[in-house]
Amino acid sequence: MKRTPMTARGAETLRAELKRLKSEARPQVIHAIAEARAHGDLSENAEYHAAREQQGFIEGRINELEAKFANAEIIDPKSLPASARVVFGATVELEDQNDASRVVYQIVGEDEADIRAGRISITSPIARALVAKETGDVVDVVAPGGRRSYEIIAVRYE
Repeated sequence: MKRTPMTARGAETLRAELKRLKSEARPQVIHAIAEARAHGDLSENAEYHAAREQQGFIEGRINELEAKFANAEIIDPKSLPASARVVFGATVELEDQNDASRVVYQIVGEDEADIRAGRISITSPIARALVAKETGDVVDVVAPGGRRSYEIIAVRYE
C-alpha cells in the first residue's frame, strides 16, 4: 500500500477532527436516533431519517480519517536536514519571473492544502515542479491559469 505524506501539523488537525467525531458527534447522533425512535412510527419520522443520514455521514468520515492515518507517513519539517533542496514539508519563497512578485508556499499533503494559508498540495502542478529543485533554480509551471516561471529564492524547514 502506498504511504501518503502528511505534516505533523496536518496529522494533528485530522486527529482533533477524529476525536471530535468520536467523542461528540457520534454520541449526539445516537441520542438523536433514540429520541426519534421514541416518537413512534419510523416510516414517516423525518427526524429519525435525518439522524440516520447524519450517522452515516459521521461513520463514513471516521472511517475515512482512520484509513488516512493507517496509510500516513507523518513528516515533521523541523526534523528534516536543512538544505537548499525542495522536499515535502519545505517552505519555499518564490519570485514570479513575469512581474517580480513574491509568494511563499509550504508543500503539504493533499488533506492539508489551503492556498489562502500558503499551503499547497504535494500533487499540485507547482509543488511537482518545485520538488528536488534548489535555491536559485528557475522552474516553469503549467497551471490552470497558464504557464508561469518562478525563481526559488529560499527554502526553509519550519
